[in-house]
Amino acid sequence: MGKSLIFFASGLGFQELGQLTYSYYIYVLNIEVPYPSFGDIFYYGSIIFYILGVLYLAKASGVQVSLKSVKGKINALLIPIVILLLSYYVFLQGYEFDWSQFLTIILDFGYPLGQAIYVSLAFLIYLLTRGVLGGLMRPKILFVLVALLAQYLADWTFLYQASRGTWSVSGINDYMYFFAYFLMALALIQFDTVYKKLHEKK
Repeated sequence: MGKSLIFFASGLGFQELGQLTYSYYIYVLNIEVPYPSFGDIFYYGSIIFYILGVLYLAKASGVQVSLKSVKGKINALLIPIVILLLSYYVFLQGYEFDWSQFLTIILDFGYPLGQAIYVSLAFLIYLLTRGVLGGLMRPKILFVLVALLAQYLADWTFLYQASRGTWSVSGINDYMYFFAYFLMALALIQFDTVYKKLHEKK
């Protein structure tokens, strides 16, 4: 669980580095919508950290045991497929390729598909942890899932607005990011109660 928290915290840290880099482009270099830019290295890096955090959370939650059941195997197969298809339908259906903006194409596909992976994994873990550790982990995993969904929606809004030229500084999207970061910070703090309760049981 310790590694999971480190990866989630690192993902949140990379999000902040992305915010700082974008702020530099916007306020110092006067670039209105710096997408794609150097800041996307940090934003996309956070997706990798979040995926690793979810995988270690699965290991700490005993999901491997739950996957031995037929229902667990079906969920493990169907949930990621459904969320990936949904992401494709919402984000990428009818996508117009401009091969002169190759990096933009990579990020336009990479962001929603990468985030669909960590959201689907978190949802799967939540479903498979019923009764594990006396159900102690489920509320905490739900908190992480909600935080990741908030991040997913914030990034979706940015991509949608940036592609249509409607994104602006201090708009609704900035508040969505603030809310997503706040939820992730609270989710990480919540795991401290798990440590304390497990220690009490010993």
